[in-house]
Amino acid sequence: MTRWPLPAPMTDALAEARTAADMGEVPVGAVVVKDGKVIARAHNAPRTLHDPTAHAEMLAIRRAAELLGNDRLDGCELWVTLEPCAMCAGAIAHARIARLYYGASDAKGGAVEHGARVFEQKQCLHRPEVYSGMGEAEAAELLRDFFHARR
Repeated sequence: MTRWPLPAPMTDALAEARTAADMGEVPVGAVVVKDGKVIARAHNAPRTLHDPTAHAEMLAIRRAAELLGNDRLDGCELWVTLEPCAMCAGAIAHARIARLYYGASDAKGGAVEHGARVFEQKQCLHRPEVYSGMGEAEAAELLRDFFHARR
């Protein structure tokens, strides 16, 4: 586990991930922060909502956009427990998220430092600042425990 306190947004994202796990969803949580304040939060819910796009990032971005009344989330940060997939990375770029913080890397499905590396493509119209590894141990443990219990 982390030897120092995690920033509050990552703590909130981890709480959302735990909620997802309690619901039988893959434990991923996300929060959107604007001006230092959490304005939207979500957890994975594709099974619950019967929606393959209901990833934590997508739901949090949708909620933030609705709250702000704008499809552009200028000046916002996204804190998520797992490296975003290609779909979510695309949404992050389209929403113009300023900074992305994520916990655990995802060598299999991630698309930021793995796979498609969406933000490195010349076709990517917006590249957020990316910070990885914050809350990594906690996020990875949640995922390990979740999948171990299902094997």
